[in-house]
Amino acid sequence: MTMTELDFSGQSIWVTGAGRGIGFATAQRFTELGAVVTGLDRNFDKPEKYPFHCQSLDLSNADQVAAGCDNILSQRPQIHGLINAAGILHTGSTENISRQAWQDCFNVNVGAAFNLFQQLIPQFKRQRRGSIVTVSSNAAHVPRMQMSAYCASKAALTSLNHCVALELAGYNVRCNVVSPGSTDTDMQRSLWHTPDARQQTINGFPDQYKLGIPLGKIATADEIANTIVFLASDMASHITMQDIIVDGGATFYR
Repeated sequence: MTMTELDFSGQSIWVTGAGRGIGFATAQRFTELGAVVTGLDRNFDKPEKYPFHCQSLDLSNADQVAAGCDNILSQRPQIHGLINAAGILHTGSTENISRQAWQDCFNVNVGAAFNLFQQLIPQFKRQRRGSIVTVSSNAAHVPRMQMSAYCASKAALTSLNHCVALELAGYNVRCNVVSPGSTDTDMQRSLWHTPDARQQTINGFPDQYKLGIPLGKIATADEIANTIVFLASDMASHITMQDIIVDGGATFYR
């Protein structure tokens, strides 16, 4: 794919979770491809490092999302692409994880996308065009020890996206999912507590049902962003309701 084939010049693209990690890499990539990008996140730690417009809000708060959407649409009344990349991770066994941690995973991982869908579906219907890409996880496909809240919330997010895809298909709006595996982000590093943790992740943890990575490396955020950009582009004009797993082969490697 060339830069010409992926030209988003003048298009309004919204990216949630843009403060760091996959969301930041994705917002940056769309900006490089000419899009007018609005990044949405609770915190943007160093405003000068973001080459796109930033709007701080709590995406799990429906009222804040409604006000934020009204504000952005009043300035740019069309939205060409929505990228749902906001997410959090809480770990712990099902019997011990706190109710608050469980609820937080669903409030952010599913609730943020739901809040945006409720506000933006009418706009997408009026336009009769657009693309939505939701960042889930390969954890929605393969169980993980100590990660029931995260896995369940990501599975719910994937299903939510597919339901919205059915509702919007008749309006020429495509909705797809990208499900990353282990990716070199702050979230992933929070799980690494030993010097060899990166290599252990690549090799796999059979006793925890965590599979190895056949390609032999951890993904970069840019590699996930590449898939997101493709699905949002006209090159994917006949692709909807798909879940593209980007994990170096880990999910289906036994």
